[in-house]
Amino acid sequence: MTARRTETRLALFDCDGTLIDGQASICEAMETAFAAHGLAAPPRNQVRRAVGLSLPVAVRGLLPHAGPEVQRAVVESYKQAFRAARVDGRLAQPLVPGIREVLEALHESGWVLGVATGMSERGLRHCLAENQLSDLFATLQTADGHPSKPHPSMAETALFDAACDPRDAVMIGDTVFDIEMAVNAGMRGIGVDWGYHPREDLMAAGAELVARQPADITEYLLS
Repeated sequence: MTARRTETRLALFDCDGTLIDGQASICEAMETAFAAHGLAAPPRNQVRRAVGLSLPVAVRGLLPHAGPEVQRAVVESYKQAFRAARVDGRLAQPLVPGIREVLEALHESGWVLGVATGMSERGLRHCLAENQLSDLFATLQTADGHPSKPHPSMAETALFDAACDPRDAVMIGDTVFDIEMAVNAGMRGIGVDWGYHPREDLMAAGAELVARQPADITEYLLS
């Protein structure tokens, strides 16, 4: 897809680790999924490093020596554990403090907002609705319809939806997968250091800025 050159500016956000902090729920669901198949759960730091990838890709990385059938079974068990946590009211996905103000400021300034995430569409929509953010986003790209990051498919589709040239767009995320996707799509990349990957890794991946707090994003993009 080729985006048309317009005055549109697109700010594309990752979700978990950037907009919300869901690491406790992710780690707990992964531990439950591994236990369901008699497997020792990986250390939580390894799980956190895999956040941002689509679930099947993340599980393959966490279970590199297991066969495809085992990997697929763990993926399904993870989905079931995560879904059960949501139904039971145990799912914790709070907004990062200060991020709502960033989104509202960009939206009011005429930026088109979007999300590109390794979450499922159902999971993303639930998360945005729970945090009362649904109305702010014009394009939602999830793992349901795309290859895993850092493949540029999510970013390219968001650019097309927004009728935005890559040079007028920025990807904002907390993992190297987000920044590498931005680079692969010809977009700028901004990292955040309250998520899953460290500042130095984000800069090495090509981020032009790593925000220390959400307000840094607003200041950088609106100055």
